[in-house]
Amino acid sequence: MTTDIDQIYQQAFQLRCEGRYSEARVQLQKVLSAVPGHVDALHQIGLIQNFEGDFDGSLATLNNLCTLYPNNLGIRYDLAMTQMMLGMYEEACAQLRYILSVDPNHELAARQATYC
Repeated sequence: MTTDIDQIYQQAFQLRCEGRYSEARVQLQKVLSAVPGHVDALHQIGLIQNFEGDFDGSLATLNNLCTLYPNNLGIRYDLAMTQMMLGMYEEACAQLRYILSVDPNHELAARQATYC
């Protein structure tokens, strides 16, 4: 079953990368039906919300995931980028500083932190 879920997730991820958000969301919902706390599927839904213009929903989803998984730097980075895009510079910079305090070699965070 795990292999099937992994395949569905990978398909959803690819669809999201191709900008096929509604199709990706359907696949991600399948993953979440089988594994309700699938962090990667929840993360992708947060990104899709952002790409579709549901900025409040995206922020809420990513913030919640950061609370549940504080050491997941990928989610935290995407939260920071969403905040930066929305003009929430202080919040974004705080996230980037946190990422760099945990992983000083995080290249993407280091690059973005130059704007803080």
